[in-house]
Amino acid sequence: MKRYGKKYQAALKLVDKTKVYSIEEACKLVKQTSTVKFDSSVDISFNLNINTKLADQQIRGTVVLPGGTGKDVRVLVLTNAKQKDATEAGADFVGGKELLEKIISEKWFDFDVICATPDMMGEIGKAGRILGPKGLMPNPKTGTVGMDVAKMVKELKAGKVEYRADRDGNVNLAVGKVSFSDEKLIENVTTIIRQILKVRPQSVKGQYVKVCKIHTTMGPSISVDYNI
Repeated sequence: MKRYGKKYQAALKLVDKTKVYSIEEACKLVKQTSTVKFDSSVDISFNLNINTKLADQQIRGTVVLPGGTGKDVRVLVLTNAKQKDATEAGADFVGGKELLEKIISEKWFDFDVICATPDMMGEIGKAGRILGPKGLMPNPKTGTVGMDVAKMVKELKAGKVEYRADRDGNVNLAVGKVSFSDEKLIENVTTIIRQILKVRPQSVKGQYVKVCKIHTTMGPSISVDYNI
């Protein structure tokens, strides 16, 4: 679909589509291509040469962005034994079965992520049909289930994000805001690129990363050199 908006066309002229930019160049340029009035998100997109039907090629995990996400993450901790730890760590909401029942009965979703201790997982499973479609189910693989609730809360507040490849091998996630300094954005982009390269499945042959681009909300994409 072609976009004919004047702001988009002006931003498009700033980007050389034949060029693969260094991380530093791309992070500086992407902030100039924002076409909206609000503080736009900066997203990174990968297309990976993987077959997600194979168990060992299902790319999923978490990474802490050193510069944060630019978003105040509201954390709900469901636990019985670790409520004091969760509160002291800065969790926005802390409780047990009563909060889970509030989610189910009142469709309460004034939070962004749920952490839980293992003893709560049996109860949380009952709300799977509600939490699952919203991507809110706690999962040991994403570091949101465990006994060290203080660590989980602090990491999420500091900028911990989840990445996951879809069935076509695409990974998309926000790495900051247009208002970020160049240094902070460069650090975040470098961190996620290194993480994606680190989790390359051993069974993948040939080129692993086919596409790596960054872009703002409704802005043109910029090809990034991921060879770091």
